[in-house]
Amino acid sequence: MQLRAILGSRERDKQMNPTEGSTVIGRSVTIRGEVTGKEDLYMDGVVEGTIALPGSRLTVGPNARVMADVDARDVVVFGAIEGNLRASGRIELRASAVVNGDIVAARLSIEENAAIKGRVDLSEAVPAAASERLPGMERPAAETAVLNLT
Repeated sequence: MQLRAILGSRERDKQMNPTEGSTVIGRSVTIRGEVTGKEDLYMDGVVEGTIALPGSRLTVGPNARVMADVDARDVVVFGAIEGNLRASGRIELRASAVVNGDIVAARLSIEENAAIKGRVDLSEAVPAAASERLPGMERPAAETAVLNLT
C-alpha cells in the first residue's frame, strides 16, 4: 500500500503547537538531503533523505511526510514516515501516525489507530551502531524483543 494512499484516508491539515524552544519546519517546506542538529525539531513539512538529531527530540507533525531514516533521542510521530526510526530513548506513535519502516528504540508507545509496517526492536539501551543494523536488525534473541506488525 502506498504511503500517499494511507494518508488520503487520514484527517489532514491539522494544526499543532510545537514545543517551546523547538526549531520549526513548516508544512509548506520541502527538504531534500540531510537534516542534522543539536536541538529539538518540530517538522510539519516534507523531508526526503536523513534526519540525525542524536541528542534531541524530533516531533513529526500531523501534516508531515518524511521519507527518510531517522536517528534521534526521542521521536513523536503524528504524521507519516517512510524509513527506519532509531531512538536512544522513546518513540511515541500517536493515533494519526503512519510508519512504514523498522523501529529500534529503548521504549515504544503506540496509540490506538496508529499504523506500523515493519519490524520493531526494543532494547534497554540502543547502541550508537544500531542504525547500521537496521536493514537486517541481526541481534541475539536474548537481548531483544521483536514485534512484527504487518
